[in-house]
Amino acid sequence: MAWALPDPFVIDIRVADEAIDAYRHVNNSEYLRWVEQSSWAHSEALGLTLERYRQLDRAMVVHRHELDYLAPAFAGDELQLATWIVECDGRFSLTRRFQLVRVKDAKTLLQARTRFACVALSTGRPKRLPEEYRRIYGGVVIEE
Repeated sequence: MAWALPDPFVIDIRVADEAIDAYRHVNNSEYLRWVEQSSWAHSEALGLTLERYRQLDRAMVVHRHELDYLAPAFAGDELQLATWIVECDGRFSLTRRFQLVRVKDAKTLLQARTRFACVALSTGRPKRLPEEYRRIYGGVVIEE
């Protein structure tokens, strides 16, 4: 696959009938759900599970989503969704980039970007990234 950036973390998606809307293509809300799914899968692969977030009393919450829908997906399509961490400021935030590609023709269907802010789970208030987040997330940053 010709990815926009090197070394992506990739999840495979098969479009289910339930993802299809009245226009007979994937509903836009599904793309956002897949973006969240791939973010968690990547974090878990890096060792930062929900349980670890709870132990550290920290969470990365969405501050901003940008989704550019480039072409539709349909029931039964086989897709791959790549994600990269493209920024980790080492203080309060990190940014992920995403690219969704249909496997059969290598067409990019979506490009997206999400900025996350670090908060304490116990209070919901902004908190500095724990050293573990800085080390793990910061260690996989890909330059754009």
